[in-house]
Amino acid sequence: MARDIGVNSLGFAKPPSETRVVVAMSGGVDSSVVAAELAAEGYDVIGVTLQLDDHGAALAKKGACCAGRDIHDARRVAETLGFPHYVLDYENTFRDAVIEEFADSYLGGATPVPCIRCNERVKFRDLLETARDLDADCMATGHYIQRRQGEARAELHMAADPARDQSYFLFSTTQEQLDYLRFPLGHLASKAETRALAAKHGLGVADKPDSQDICFVPNGDYAAVIEKLRPGAADPGEIVEMEGRVLGQHRGVIHYTIGQRRGLGIGGLSDPLYVVRLDADNKRVVVGPKEALSTRLVPVREINWLGDAPFDSAAEWPVRVRIRSTKQPSEAIIRPTGPTSAEVELLTPEDGVSPGQACVFYAPEGSRVMGGGWIWRGY
Repeated sequence: MARDIGVNSLGFAKPPSETRVVVAMSGGVDSSVVAAELAAEGYDVIGVTLQLDDHGAALAKKGACCAGRDIHDARRVAETLGFPHYVLDYENTFRDAVIEEFADSYLGGATPVPCIRCNERVKFRDLLETARDLDADCMATGHYIQRRQGEARAELHMAADPARDQSYFLFSTTQEQLDYLRFPLGHLASKAETRALAAKHGLGVADKPDSQDICFVPNGDYAAVIEKLRPGAADPGEIVEMEGRVLGQHRGVIHYTIGQRRGLGIGGLSDPLYVVRLDADNKRVVVGPKEALSTRLVPVREINWLGDAPFDSAAEWPVRVRIRSTKQPSEAIIRPTGPTSAEVELLTPEDGVSPGQACVFYAPEGSRVMGGGWIWRGY
């Protein structure tokens, strides 16, 4: 007589003991709790940690997700819970796929978001392939986002806790990747619940602080990193008005960001001026009045679409979009200009929109993530 096997908590019609899960372990509390919870449920867990930085140098860093001590923390969790753990050297891959582009984009006057590229090009591509090579049924991560099974396909949804939602950084997750990925923490109401679970499992990382910085910019000093990667990048140049009048000198385009007001060194003006554009080719910082920062039309490319119908099957899509990770989605209209490009009309203009930022799409109502793309100059 055949066994009556129901669907397990990860969506597979077999017992947890026969379901292999690779858990991407950063060494932090989130991914450690994912591993602990799945191991407690009886899943065949394998932990994998990526070494993304020079191991010796990383040991001295604090507050960075790829710091060397994090590898040791992840290994200790695996030893405590009794499942295998592997460390993969992805230092060269990470440099080529993430750091080099970050430097070039920043030098070009853009505002890059390297954490998205890391998810897209390393964690959800190379690491996911490693999980498949290990014959895993799925890969689980500690990201705060939800995967739900819709009528037509697996869907990506914002986390239950708005304060922890990481959908902005995961918009480029493809449908094929989403079918394979699992996000066990996305339904939790708060980070306090995660830490309580860590304490319940006796994990030494239960009170470990969250990482705050980009892992290869541990002190938040972008310019210093760029100068190290690209010697001579901080060449001085002119600060000019939008009409071209020279107002002063700057100490390198890499030290300025779109929307910046303070620290321009051009006092004595009757009205405040803001950085409205970075002309890296001519080493110019272009400034203007606050209203010049306002943007309504945003060109977007490299679009990853997670809707049920093809992206260019409609003339326009009413959505909500998020230009910055810290802002709530606002109403917009997407007008496709090709299979992976579009013009996005913001119904409420936003200030300081910069090339290199992500534009993430959400359903008009509810929590579903519809994809997103990268803002560019439009030429």
